[in-house]
Amino acid sequence: MTQYSKYLIAILTAASFAACKVGKDFQRPEVAVPAQFGNAAATDSTIADAQWRQFFPDPALQSLIAEALKSNFDLQIALKRIDAASSYLKQAKAQMLPSITANATANTTIPSKNSLNGLSLENFLKTNHIEDYNLGVGLSWEIDVWGKIRRQKESALATYLQTFEAAKAVQTGIIANVANSYFNLLMLDAQLDIARKNVLLSDTIVQMIKMQKTAGEVTELAVQQAVVQKQNAELLVPQLEQAAAIQENAIRILMGQMPGNITRGGTLDNYPIWDSLQAGVPARVIANRPDVKASELGLKAANANVGAAQGAMYPALSLTANGGLNAYEIGKWFSMPNSLFGTVAGNIAQPIFQQRRLKTNLEVAKVERDQAVIRFRQSVTVAVQEVSDALIQLDKLQGQQDIAGARLQTTQQAVSNARLLFRSGLANYLEVINAQGSSLQAELTQVDIRRQRLTAMVDLYRSLGGGFQ
Repeated sequence: MTQYSKYLIAILTAASFAACKVGKDFQRPEVAVPAQFGNAAATDSTIADAQWRQFFPDPALQSLIAEALKSNFDLQIALKRIDAASSYLKQAKAQMLPSITANATANTTIPSKNSLNGLSLENFLKTNHIEDYNLGVGLSWEIDVWGKIRRQKESALATYLQTFEAAKAVQTGIIANVANSYFNLLMLDAQLDIARKNVLLSDTIVQMIKMQKTAGEVTELAVQQAVVQKQNAELLVPQLEQAAAIQENAIRILMGQMPGNITRGGTLDNYPIWDSLQAGVPARVIANRPDVKASELGLKAANANVGAAQGAMYPALSLTANGGLNAYEIGKWFSMPNSLFGTVAGNIAQPIFQQRRLKTNLEVAKVERDQAVIRFRQSVTVAVQEVSDALIQLDKLQGQQDIAGARLQTTQQAVSNARLLFRSGLANYLEVINAQGSSLQAELTQVDIRRQRLTAMVDLYRSLGGGFQ
């Protein structure tokens, strides 16, 4: 074994022991989370574990979601970000390997005949030019003494995994948006049906009051008031048709398609609402939520960047080697072994003064790591809050729907009684019109509350991290 080989082995051995000295290994920051979500009992299971096809049993909605997951523009962009991050990760892994370059040069130098070189060529070599032909391979390898390159690789890997979680977060958002838009469309369908029925009811009331006017029991003002009530119901029809068409277009955009019609699988009243929605425990949100995991991976990448910035301030050890063929005549270029040449060198470079760039990079990396810690804690806090909000909505909306249902029955009975009393002369036309208006509003409100319950159900599923399975 040559003396040079001994030195090389010694250097590589020292490098292997010295590696991993820069930066600190990542540890997830402590985040104080409650033991349960408000008054909801802690459970071992959670609805986030359910696949989205199981959570949304409507075949029509399943078809819409499947198409959105295949063609949604935002998701396609997120997947392209994964491809870009994958390329950066491959590059980071390759930094552990030496750089190899090949070059071939051929040049001719013609010095001035009045120069010393020109006179020397004429007198000694009997030529007026110098030729040089070179074919070589160069190798450069930076030994990762301080673990700087390893930290760069760690950062690239965390960033790559972060793009995966970000894509999952986009997917859960798309599923929730499609489902909520679908439920909103079913609500508009139900409200449109209510408005059309009220137009028919209003027309009946108008005819009834016209008969009373003919009998001289009411004035033209009563007829006009009834017509206005009918026109209010008629105005709702094109408004709701417009809203439904726009909602259909919005769903089509989520599916990556041009505007068009959307197939429904049923009505709002027929869509089931889960009676038991288990939320699990807040600690599981950190494990389930893709956006929370993405922020944690962002923190991991920022932590590795601090180590890489710190390693850039330490001495860099590199090995270089060059070899190939060199000749002063093209006919002797590939003459073996006379044209062979080679050099091997080791280099240690210690940055001394770099206009404060290295220190600034380290300070900025530490600040960015602190920001990433804050973002991670914020993401956990927001996630727990979103789950709590959805649970509160589900609880309170159940009570609201019970009240709205009772109110609707009351208003419908009031309309029936008002019409009977009006025919008997025991109620005036304003009482009939007001009763009808109250009944219309009660029906519209009840439908909206049911839609809100379905939306809260979807929000709970999404906020718990469901939808990417």
